Amino acid sequence: MRSLALRAVVPWGLIMMSIDAIVAPLLRVELFQGLSPLQLTEVARRAERIVFRPGDTITQADTPGQAAFLIVGGAAVWTGQSAADATEPIEIGSLIGEMAMLIEHEYGATIVATSTVRCLKLRRETMHEMMLEDRWLAQHLAGKMAARLQRTASALREIDVDTSDASDGIAADSVIEQQQPHAPVAPQHH
Repeated sequence: MRSLALRAVVPWGLIMMSIDAIVAPLLRVELFQGLSPLQLTEVARRAERIVFRPGDTITQADTPGQAAFLIVGGAAVWTGQSAADATEPIEIGSLIGEMAMLIEHEYGATIVATSTVRCLKLRRETMHEMMLEDRWLAQHLAGKMAARLQRTASALREIDVDTSDASDGIAADSVIEQQQPHAPVAPQHH
């Protein structure tokens, strides 16, 4: 697996993509839904255009992240300890390392390109600059993150209730078994 340092940084100006083609993937990301066309265009304009070659590491688990990567084209996989442990494909339109573009955060997964992968790299420093310039953008992103945290908390509460109900059922079965009288066991003769 190649390190991040060996990835190819190619200006997309050479690839000739319109701003609309760059904005379109942003529209599919829940975090950016609801932004104005001008805001989306500004995010796209300030994003780095990165190309990873097959075998390049896009993010490395447990390493500090400085940016998120929006997969615009190509194929990548989530891996275990090595590329041989590939377990899950990453879809075009996926935003990888989303938290790293907003706060100091370690990447939670190792993502490896399996073909030539085009990405928009959204640096934390750049996002912070944009949020300082556009307070509504900061409020929008904070609101989207808060809504996601509320959904996660709600899902965890449901899991807690489900596991609590299941363990109550197991405990009740155990109490019932302990309360039932056992039939005497007849001695066996050989």
